[in-house]
Formats: sequence, C-alpha cells, structure tokens
Amino acid sequence: MVELSGNLLYTAFFLYLASTIFYAVSVTGRKWRNKDGEMRGNRWGFLGFLSSIFASAFSLGYFITRWYVAGHAPVSNMYEYMTFFAIAIGLAFIILYAIYRSNYLGLFTMPVVMLLIAYASMFPGEISPLIPSLQSNWLTIHVITVALGQGVLTIGMAAGLIYLLRTIDFSKTNKRTRSMEFILFCVLSLIGYIVVGTAFNLANYEAQFNYINEFETEATMTYTMPAFIGPNEGELLTEGALSPIIHVPENIRANDLNTVIWSILAGLILYWLLRLILRKRISAAIQPLLKGVSPQLIDEISYRAIAIGFPVFTLGGLIFAMIWAQIAWSRFWGWDPKEVWALITFLFYAAYLHLRLSKGWHGERSAWLCVIGFGIIMFNLVFVNLVIAGLHSYAL
Repeated sequence: MVELSGNLLYTAFFLYLASTIFYAVSVTGRKWRNKDGEMRGNRWGFLGFLSSIFASAFSLGYFITRWYVAGHAPVSNMYEYMTFFAIAIGLAFIILYAIYRSNYLGLFTMPVVMLLIAYASMFPGEISPLIPSLQSNWLTIHVITVALGQGVLTIGMAAGLIYLLRTIDFSKTNKRTRSMEFILFCVLSLIGYIVVGTAFNLANYEAQFNYINEFETEATMTYTMPAFIGPNEGELLTEGALSPIIHVPENIRANDLNTVIWSILAGLILYWLLRLILRKRISAAIQPLLKGVSPQLIDEISYRAIAIGFPVFTLGGLIFAMIWAQIAWSRFWGWDPKEVWALITFLFYAAYLHLRLSKGWHGERSAWLCVIGFGIIMFNLVFVNLVIAGLHSYAL
C-alpha cells in the first residue's frame, strides 16, 4: 500500500506536468472556431483542465491510501503537509477554473503544485507514529482546514502575479520591477534547492554533528548538504565533510538554515544564467505571453480566491488550532513562533479585505497584497517551521 500511495503521487505529478504543457500551448497556440465561425478558445485549455482533474483524483488516491496505511491523516510532517498543501491548491484551482475558465491561471498554478510536490520530496517520507500531543482528531481537522484555506489563498497569489506581470511597465527600473524580479528569484531559489538537494541525495552526501540543543543536552544533527552553518557548539563527526564557517545559537535549526543558504546560492546562479540567456529581465520576457489576459477578470479571480480562502484559513489556523492547543497543552494560546505567524497571516488577509472593500484597493495594489500574503504563508511554512525551534518543530 505504501508503494501504491507513492505511485499514485508520481502519476499525479506527471499529470500536473501534462496540464502545465496543455495550458502553455493553449496560451501560445492558435484558437479554434465553432461551426458558426465564432471564436471559442481552444481545445488545449480543456485538455489542461481535464488533466488537472485526473491529477487531483490520483493525488487524493495517494492521500487516502497513505492515511489507511498510517492510521492517521498524513499531514504530520513536512513531506506530508507540503504534499497535501499542493493537493489543496490543485483542488482550489479546479473549482475556480470551472467558474472563470482562465487558461492563464492554469499556466501559473499547475507549476506551483508541481514545485511544492517536488519540494516535499526533499524531506523524509517515511511513515512514523504520532507523538502523544498529535494524537487528536482536532489535529486532523486543524491541519487539513489550514491547508485547504492556504490552497485557495494561493490561487489568489497566482492571479495577482498574473495581473502584475500583465500590467507593469518593465522597460523602467523602479521598485515595482525590482520587486517582481525578487519574486521570480524566490521561485528560482526553490527550483535551485530541489536541483541541489537531488544532486547531493544521489551522491549520498551526509555529515553528522554532535551539538548542544535548546534543552542544553547533547544531540546529533545530520546534514544532507555541505555545511556553511554549524549547530550550537557543534563537533563534526564525519571525516572528509566540509567544516562549517560559523555556528548558530541553540534555538536555530542549523541544518535547515544551511539548506536555506544553499537554496539562495542556487537561486542566484539560476537567476543570472537566465538573465544572460534572455538579455532582459525575466519578468519582461514573460510579459508578452500574457497579452491576452483581461486585467479586470484576473483581478476579480484574485479577490474571489481570497474571499473564499480567508474564512477557511481562519477556521483552521486560529479557531480549530486553539481548540487543539487547549487539548494538547492545556492553553489556547502560547505565542509559539508558528502561532504568532498564523495570527500575522490572519491579520494581513483581514487588512486586505478591509482595504479592498472599504478603501477601494483594486488592481495593482490588490495584486501586490495577494503576492505578499503568499510570501507570509511560505515564510511561516518554510523558515519558521524549519529554522526557528518551537512547539511545532516536530513537523519535519
């Protein structure tokens, strides 16, 4: 069953890839006409939508079979959560595409799903029993609801990104164009991490450190990439492995911070290689593909996604989370880093809706907020969850 679950996920990944290709052809290829000569879009977009439906079906098959094998919802570590987060984005896309029929949305959303699945594969995927504080139905309700809410909010990000790439004048150098390039650099850093991580995994690279953890006791930490950053009072045990340049305090997860540094370095290399090949900003190279986008329609899609995703995230990230926290730790709120950033995420999207509905923030300002909101979600998922030690650090 474990092998079947993995095969279902692999199949879903390649179906998402097929969907991406179909949407790319639908955007760049020729339109087709009905018998009366009226322009009706093109069949490639329908094939992309059909492929995304099959991909979601196979990915749900993975989720159900893994749940059956594990005996609990497969959302208890980074591999499982990031995979389900990707599944949630795929499901949210199907709903919103069925309403708006935007092939451009598919072209930008399907690669995000693929990247998150690939990113999840960098973490250990073994099924392990839950620790006592996680053995609660409220954990399942809390985490699944959060992922579903974040999945819908991600569609808002994709639509906002399309709006910005469509409307910004990239012939000028200003904060807007530099900010857009930074966003694309972050995407390339994620790709770079996957490439570098896969390379070191294939080379079976591993380095062991003895160190003093946040509980002031000796522990062992394993690196899967050469160490720039070492753990607190760390002693390298593996002969021939790279010695770290600096050591960090005990409340920082050094191996994960080291991974972030590798991601940034790989992203810089990929970014400047693309700049050399394209001889222009990456944003400027993408913009001509989006000339058929209606800014008004894509702006509406981004708002609808946030309006749907925000209450779902609020239920999972705050209300259900506090119920579970009371059961697990006998308190509703404890200012753990993950809890703080969940609150920041809630307040940010609440501000977005207030500014849009009360202050008339439409168009570009609204799009920027959608993209920044997703940045907050990813910062919480990746940096806070991996690098900063806290009560949620078991989710690795």
